Amino acid sequence: MTLRTEDAFGVAMVIPLQGAGGIFGPSCRAVAELAAHELNADGGILGRPVDLTFIDAGQQPATVASQVAELVRHDVVHAVTGWHISPVRDALFASLRGNVPYVYTALYEGGESRPGVFSSGEVPTTQVAPAMRWLRDNCGVRDWTVVGDDYSWPRDSARFVRDVAPDLGVEIRGASYAEMGNDEAIVKLVDELEKAPTSGVAMFFVGHDAVVFNREFARRGLDEHSVRYSPMMDEAMLLASGFEATNNLFSSAGYYRSLINADTLDLQGRYSAFHGPFAPALTNTAESCYEGLITLATLLRKAASTDMASVNRSIVGLAYDGPRGVVEYHGPQGIHHVHLAKADGLDFEVIAAL
Repeated sequence: MTLRTEDAFGVAMVIPLQGAGGIFGPSCRAVAELAAHELNADGGILGRPVDLTFIDAGQQPATVASQVAELVRHDVVHAVTGWHISPVRDALFASLRGNVPYVYTALYEGGESRPGVFSSGEVPTTQVAPAMRWLRDNCGVRDWTVVGDDYSWPRDSARFVRDVAPDLGVEIRGASYAEMGNDEAIVKLVDELEKAPTSGVAMFFVGHDAVVFNREFARRGLDEHSVRYSPMMDEAMLLASGFEATNNLFSSAGYYRSLINADTLDLQGRYSAFHGPFAPALTNTAESCYEGLITLATLLRKAASTDMASVNRSIVGLAYDGPRGVVEYHGPQGIHHVHLAKADGLDFEVIAAL
């Protein structure tokens, strides 16, 4: 296929470059550049070369939404994707109103069903509940305290685990939250856990905030007696936490670079060949941005246009085979395999399929 180079297909890649999630930014950008390169080598999107515009999701949500809306209005951007927190997703929908395809790649609280929004990230039903069940059966963790940043993903996830706790045979003793980016408030959460320890701590922190929590938790020796589990814990966060702060730390995700299978190894090989040996480490958070662009391209190929009525219809039954294996869309939500991993120093050992 010959690309119509005068008519690029603009994609806003919305990723954090500052704040708590800024730790994810370099790897997100690097893997998105690989995905765009590969799509263009295969005909682009709808015969047009993919042109990425990176938007800093670490800004205030309203600012992010305004910048993206302006690019859409001037016909620079024709679709949106990327990893960012739920308040940014809500602000983007409020400005886009389903007028362009929007693939949201982050793991999140679930339940997104607004027209034009397609979610490729993990949700609590397939990520959190199975992990807690495994930790109950294999590590004896039957009582949990929830801690996290103070916004919708941690709070809604805490409600979810409270609701499913009876079915899982576990007890949720309480939930406490800290303002995002407030190190002092995060340390105070560790104070509470030191006074009232539980066998399991469910962490719903973003990026840097989890690093602060991990370091303080381990500094006090609480990691010797309590398991930590986080659905958002990637390889960059492990590295920043440090070797001494990752004991008894578990995570679950659709992708780990340490997972030994053909899909994972193939992506890592292509990533290294494209960026060279000094590229940012490929992390499970960043890999979601690759999935977002592949979902977008697959969806628009099926719709054969950017007409949103056709795009919304085309998500029904959508499936593709990528780095996470087979991804199937059940309505606007992508479903794929999720793996449980235990921190092994500064990387993950994948120990179970959930």
